[in-house]
Amino acid sequence: MRRTGTTRRGAFTATGALALGAVLAGCGDGPGHGKDSGRSGAATAAEQASAARAEKRIRAAAARTSLELLGGYEQVIRTHPATAAGLSPLRDAVRAHAEALAPAGGRPPALPRSRAAGLKELAAAERRAADAHLAALMEAPPELARLLASIAAAGAAHVYLLTELAKETSS
Repeated sequence: MRRTGTTRRGAFTATGALALGAVLAGCGDGPGHGKDSGRSGAATAAEQASAARAEKRIRAAAARTSLELLGGYEQVIRTHPATAAGLSPLRDAVRAHAEALAPAGGRPPALPRSRAAGLKELAAAERRAADAHLAALMEAPPELARLLASIAAAGAAHVYLLTELAKETSS
């Protein structure tokens, strides 16, 4: 005999359908969707200009963070050539991140003299950069947010690799 009434499976299905409907309704980007159709063109142009300035500011800050990190990689590789083989792929990824954000120059930070200390400082710099990119996500427009999330994820992987390399170096 089949049970009548609300079951957990039915409740979960209904909840999922409602959530999906809400998400799909909120994803529309057509004309007039979510906007007051009586708005003037000047207000919309001002909002677009403001959004463009905000994106430019976020991009510039993220690029500076990546360029400082790139300088750190360059300095460790210059100071400790034996690390070049392990650090070059990470450095190249950071360079690509900086170029994706904005092609500009930056000043490298000072790093400690010992190889293990340099790697640990580089890992800490990667962590700070990843955190800065994640913090910028809250203000960034969707396309830039995806780029920043990807760069932050790569930075987190670099932190792990650098930490492991520092352990091997100090052993």
